[in-house]
Amino acid sequence: MNTREITSAGVCEIQEVEEEPGASESRQAVPASLGNGVDGDDVYVAVGKSSSSMDALSWALKHLAKPSSFVYLIHVFPEVHHIPTPLGTFPKHQLSEDQVESYMHQERTKRQEMLQKYLNLCHSSKVEVDTFLIESDQIVKAVVDLIPVLNIKRLIVGTTKANVRWRRNSKAGQIHKDAPDYCEVKIICDGREVKPPPATLSSPNPVTADSKNKDSEQSHRNKDSVLCICFPGKSM
Repeated sequence: MNTREITSAGVCEIQEVEEEPGASESRQAVPASLGNGVDGDDVYVAVGKSSSSMDALSWALKHLAKPSSFVYLIHVFPEVHHIPTPLGTFPKHQLSEDQVESYMHQERTKRQEMLQKYLNLCHSSKVEVDTFLIESDQIVKAVVDLIPVLNIKRLIVGTTKANVRWRRNSKAGQIHKDAPDYCEVKIICDGREVKPPPATLSSPNPVTADSKNKDSEQSHRNKDSVLCICFPGKSM
């Protein structure tokens, strides 16, 4: 995630582009409101089309937001590779600029309509709000990569009942697992916070009496060998 462009008041659109040689981070633009919260009162909420996003935002406004808080909505939308037309769906590069722009305008309008309900809820709760739009096909990675960029300390994500048994495979679970330790990720389902299960180590083979005996014999033959178990750390 290398460039950020403010496309309208209160909306920051982020696109993934290839870094130019010698490019500097100083060319990135951020909303003027970023960081106006007091003592870490800022709250970031990942939102999308699912109703679980509204539950997550409602929970954040009720339990975390203060009068001094700034609420930042994070929405990841997919990159456009193919565009539907009356004659069928075509790769983006095969269409004219007018066709591409017309479709992109339609998509932007849909996003604005979808996000407006979240903005309305924030306004009714009397809190300041900004929106970050991220264009990426990898939702989890896009959100996790944004954490150090914005120094996010509190991130709220929603999940559905169908995904409560996610263990660590749902998007919410993956974000929780991959987020840096300094970022507190809370997962909300049906208006309540749910805790992800602790990471566990499973043995690929069951331990039996015969296997214990074989291990004991092997250890006697190889007293000088050392077994090193490496536990991978969190992805940053």
